[in-house]
Amino acid sequence: MNAPRRRDGDSMGGLLDGSTTFEELRERAIALRKDGMSRRQIRDRLKVSNNDILNRLLEGEPPPEWTKRPNAKDDLRARAREMRLQGMTYDRIQLELGCSKSSISLWVRDLPKPDRPPRTREEASAIAKRGWEATLRQREIERQRTKLAAAREVGELTDRELFLVGVGLYWSEGAKSKPHNPTERATFINSDPDMIQLYLAWLSLLGVEPERLRYRVMIHESAQVADAERYWAEAIGADVTALERTTLKKHNPKTVRKNVGEGYRGCLVVRVLKSADLYRRIEGWWYGIVVGARSTI
Repeated sequence: MNAPRRRDGDSMGGLLDGSTTFEELRERAIALRKDGMSRRQIRDRLKVSNNDILNRLLEGEPPPEWTKRPNAKDDLRARAREMRLQGMTYDRIQLELGCSKSSISLWVRDLPKPDRPPRTREEASAIAKRGWEATLRQREIERQRTKLAAAREVGELTDRELFLVGVGLYWSEGAKSKPHNPTERATFINSDPDMIQLYLAWLSLLGVEPERLRYRVMIHESAQVADAERYWAEAIGADVTALERTTLKKHNPKTVRKNVGEGYRGCLVVRVLKSADLYRRIEGWWYGIVVGARSTI
């Protein structure tokens, strides 16, 4: 089985073949940048997927303003200062804005302190608790905002990008041949359904036929086995009868397990039949990635 062919634009071969020089390509890249295009738009327009080459093409040219992520804390700082000037305490500002007291102190330390009536210990504790809860809510909002922005940065994967991601995924999570157990088989085990689905998409890209795949649940005997089997069958879009016999792990009473909640579904084992050649290629692809990474240092 061969590695998938690169799509057009996965290298500079078609652009720097003698008809277009690097300097000419750089002029085009800078012109597109000045027209307000992002790195991804320029990459797609010029069909340059190598980030190092793209960096060289755009060197010294600042990104357009619309691509810059606004600093949400600038607005919080202005609002905190306004509230402080209105006589609000740190606790009240924290409760309203959800930011930490240390940030508030930094933002308003040059402003006069407001007069406030004395509070009982219970009142102070209640205010502090509400302020901390507001901080946690704000942090969760910022956390989710960062994750969403990061997800959008990835965009659509090319075949080559999926190919490389899949190689790294297998070599970190898949079974590997050992000196004491020199078995060359492509076997992948994971408890994350997203990992499983990414792995299956990678196998499909490599041309591995669905009939060569075997699935098996591995879970502790004290768990809800039937629920786990239905869960994994649904995750891979198959019927429960398509799964091989579940492997039950014996419970050790001396071990304190933490994966005992309702969300515990064990792991799914994905085997590829007649996969010795595939395994060897995976190992070769991985070493190729390692060598390529070393050359950039």
